[in-house]
This record gives sequence, C-alpha cells and structure tokens, in this order.
Amino acid sequence: MSEAPLPPLSSTEFTLSASIDVDSYRESYARDGRVRIANFLPAAAARALRDDLLAREDWKQVLNSGAKIFELSRSTRAELAPERATALDDAVYADAREGFQFRYETIRVPDESEARTPHADMLHRFAQWMSGGEALSLLRSVAGERAIAFADCQATAYWPGDFLTGHDDAVAGKNRHAAYVLSLNPIWRIEWGGLLLMHLPQQRVEGLAPSFATLDIFRVGQPHSVSEVSRSAPGPRLSVTGWLRSR
Repeated sequence: MSEAPLPPLSSTEFTLSASIDVDSYRESYARDGRVRIANFLPAAAARALRDDLLAREDWKQVLNSGAKIFELSRSTRAELAPERATALDDAVYADAREGFQFRYETIRVPDESEARTPHADMLHRFAQWMSGGEALSLLRSVAGERAIAFADCQATAYWPGDFLTGHDDAVAGKNRHAAYVLSLNPIWRIEWGGLLLMHLPQQRVEGLAPSFATLDIFRVGQPHSVSEVSRSAPGPRLSVTGWLRSR
C-alpha cells in the first residue's frame, strides 16, 4: 500500500517522539559508548524529510584519493565518458583495499546558526532543531556531555556500490563528542548492505541496519565503517548524519 502524500511542514515541524526513555538510553550510552534511539522523530516528520531529500538535485558525490577529497555534481557525473567513469570506479575500489576510502552523495549544512535561517530548506531547519531546545537537551543528557553546543549536519545517500571504510571520527580541533545517524529508509533489508559496522576487538563487528526514524549515537573514537550497498538495493541508503560538537 502506498503512503499518503504529506503536506509541506512548517518551520516547527520537528518534535521528539513521546516514547523516548531518556534515562534508559543514558545508561546504555554510558555503558557501551553507543545507543540506538528508536522512533526518534514522529513518522510523519521523518517521511517529510525523506521525501524532501529524495526530490532534491543538489546532491554531490564525494570521494577521496588519499587525503584529497573530490566533489562531483550529478550533472558532472552524467557527462563523464563511460571509460572515464569505469576508471574512476576502479580507482576507488583499488584504494579501498589498503587505505581509508569512501564514496557517497551528500548535501551539507553550514555550522553557523545564522546561516540556518528560519526560511531555509527543510534540512537546514532540521539541523537548527537538532542544535537547540528539546533535541539538544536530550542529546546532551544521553551523551552525558553538557559541553555539546550544536549538531553539525549533512544528508547522505549511499547508492549501490557506495561505502565508507574504517575510521574513528577523531579529528583535532573539531571538538566532536559523538557521532549520530538518523535513518530515513522505511524499508531496508540487511542483505542490501549499507550497515553501520562498529569494529570490536578480535575482528568482531556489531552491525546496525538502517531503521526508519531511528537515531544511532556513538562516542567519537570508536572504529566504525559503512558496508558497501548491494546492487540489489532498490535505492539509496538515506540518512542525516553529523557530530555533536562543542564550540
């Protein structure tokens, strides 16, 4: 059954779900350094945000070659000759065999509050909501970090073949306390890949599949990756991601 269309939401569309047990999540985060908050957003708000992102054309594919980062618009990629696109794919996969490598699409939001104006797009409004009021209070409480001042923010779309190899998010000067991932796929099978993999000792992993309107939070410093999205996936692994940071 298809979902009913949703009207555009107002600038106050984002609220926390009423079912969030802050004390339980705080205890889990303190013990494990990570926690999964189911139904972080009401379904209607999560659907509206998903639909808005899927309709946008300002996505940029980001990939790296060593320390260099490249951004390719959809129009630029459409103009690539087939042999050039194949060579680029081959280079990405070759670099992933031994080093840090990623490829996915993104839409970024500025960090500065004044740039996230009340009349900006929905992704800007979500970023601003995450950085104040009830949302920021909850995030500070769950993470046990009163110093958290804002959430930086980007939308991410991992299409078939996209991935992110192991890293720990610790970057000097960024003042990151925790990472977050808000999943926006109503249906996602585990075998489609795109799993958030937490790397554990002795070559063990804990895999988290996308779950609609669910927020994963984990302490910066933990090695993790995103597994490659399978060609069998019907669309992108869609999420809003970022870090909870102090100024």
